Amino acid sequence: MAASLASFPDAATRRTTYGRLFMTLSLRRLPRSRLFVLAGIAVALLGFLGWFATGPLLRPAGADEKPLSQGKPATASSSEGRAFPASAAVDGDTGSRWSSAFSDPQWLQVDLGAPASLDRVVLNWERAYATAFQIQTSLDGADWATVYSTTTGTGGRQTLTVSGLARYVRMYGTARSSGYGYSLWEFQVFAKSSAPATATVAPPSSGTASPAPSSAGPVPTGAAGYIMAPNPVTNVKPSHEVPPNKGGFHEFQANCSVSRTNLGDDPIVFPNLPGASHLHTFMGNTTTNAASTVESLSKGQTTCKAKGDLSAYWMPTLFNGDTAVNPEGLQTIYYKTGVTDYRSVRAFPKGLRFVVGSAKNTDADKFLAATEEGFECGDSYKNKNIPLTCSSERSVKLNIRYQAPSCWDGLHLDSPDHQSHMAYPIDTHTASGWVCPDDHPVAVPKLEFKMAWPVNGDMSKVHFASGAGPTFHYDFVNAWDDRTLTAMINGCIVAARQCDAQGHDGRDDQQPAPYVLNNNYVLP
Repeated sequence: MAASLASFPDAATRRTTYGRLFMTLSLRRLPRSRLFVLAGIAVALLGFLGWFATGPLLRPAGADEKPLSQGKPATASSSEGRAFPASAAVDGDTGSRWSSAFSDPQWLQVDLGAPASLDRVVLNWERAYATAFQIQTSLDGADWATVYSTTTGTGGRQTLTVSGLARYVRMYGTARSSGYGYSLWEFQVFAKSSAPATATVAPPSSGTASPAPSSAGPVPTGAAGYIMAPNPVTNVKPSHEVPPNKGGFHEFQANCSVSRTNLGDDPIVFPNLPGASHLHTFMGNTTTNAASTVESLSKGQTTCKAKGDLSAYWMPTLFNGDTAVNPEGLQTIYYKTGVTDYRSVRAFPKGLRFVVGSAKNTDADKFLAATEEGFECGDSYKNKNIPLTCSSERSVKLNIRYQAPSCWDGLHLDSPDHQSHMAYPIDTHTASGWVCPDDHPVAVPKLEFKMAWPVNGDMSKVHFASGAGPTFHYDFVNAWDDRTLTAMINGCIVAARQCDAQGHDGRDDQQPAPYVLNNNYVLP
């Protein structure tokens, strides 16, 4: 009768055993007159023992809390072998593990199945651990935000407090503790104990033909992956006014040549992770790399004609087979109005960044809707994908004109998917024409990449570093000199003119026709 309470296998057995023990000791020798009193005491004691046997004093902390990641689909950049799959790190078995190839960088990713408000990530490392790694989150599995980073990892069992809304969570390792790979017994993701999040943030439509208004709405300050604008614009409503000159052109050009190419850097999607991305071709700022910031860009030079345009522009590198094909000479990046009331267009805030399109896109129709004529090559137009053949004439090049969203939420310089803070205008089907949605009310210039690659003839092996034609996308970080950008917008877009990179409209009837920039492409 000296067995301890904890030795019984389950709560029901403990309650039954102690009940019988109590009745045996209490009732066997007592007079009948006390039985009724003792019966009541027995009932109360049994209730207490039932609570005690299942209560917090004997239940290990967190015993009822199952990781949200357990049993969910897991993928990895590599595996040491079949015995060490990604799934072994989320199976709840501390005797199985994921182990990567013996190189850097490597990653392990889990799909939670739906967006959740994160609370913490627990890493249970084998002896081969990461000394430098990041915990990254994503809503769509394509664009990632870093919520934890270290270069002094110690291995063992690490509990990391994180926050934010995410469906995908991954460990991204950049430095190993030994010559072996990265190895995790368990990779556990826990959600906050409150009710699960119900909101989702979907990327905006990538077409201007019939774009849907964004439903994401403003996001609370400090939410993971969002960068607040230092001077948010909160007093603007979308303009429905009809301007005096609805037709014609309202634009200027940024003529920029390639500055760097064949680099696996992406300071928006993979900040501070050199080589983590597919290969890119960069234009504009000459210093753009994985660690670029507005401050570092401001100290660089530019391959654009306008000296005040220190912005960073980049796109996936084009290949013909295994040979990289770079655009030759100056390329055209149009700054246009995306809304009918061009007078409402204002300058980008310094540091605004976004991604146009998606490297994972497989919807050719969606891609075509965001272009002017699709992929163009000689007399071939409106191609959803890179055409298999093209005229072999020397002057023929592969062209694309791909348009960015031009409505800003006024609050954020970036968002977790690098797109939700931007939106495409909506066609009101009234005299107001194209108007920004209410949750993205600030009209900014519409960027349009007009790229030309010197490739023709047999195009069957032509592809982007990101994949087939519809995976074409581009990235932008605004590092313009504020005064120069504002002057170009006011002198060309708002003034309803069609300007070159100097802010000059050769069609102007004015004598002499005005220039925004001087002969050195600098604001006077």
